[in-house]
Amino acid sequence: MLRYTLMRLGIFVGCLVVVWGLVYSEVVPRGLGASNGMWVVLLALVLSAPISFVVLRKERDRASVKIVERVDRAKANLDANRSQEDDVDDSVRAHQDAAPAQGQTAS
Repeated sequence: MLRYTLMRLGIFVGCLVVVWGLVYSEVVPRGLGASNGMWVVLLALVLSAPISFVVLRKERDRASVKIVERVDRAKANLDANRSQEDDVDDSVRAHQDAAPAQGQTAS
C-alpha cells in the first residue's frame, strides 16, 4: 500500500513540475491574480488522476489483494474471539443453572 501511495505521489509531483513549467513558459494561462499556485496544483491533480489510474493498475490490484487478505484475517480473528466468548458464556450459564439445583437437594 505504501508503494502504491509513493508511486501515486511521484506521478503527481511529475505532473506538478510539468504544469509549473507550462505555466511559467506561458503555454497554459497563469490563473486569476494570486490564484496561480492553486491553479497549478489543481491542474496537476486533474492530470495525474487518469495517468495514475492507467499506469498503476497492476500495483492497485496488488494492493487491493493485500487489503482483502487483511480484512479476511481480521474477520476470522473476530469470529474466533466471538466463539470463545460464547463458549465461556455458555459454561458460566450452565454452572449458574446447576448451582441452584444443588442447593435445593441439600435442604
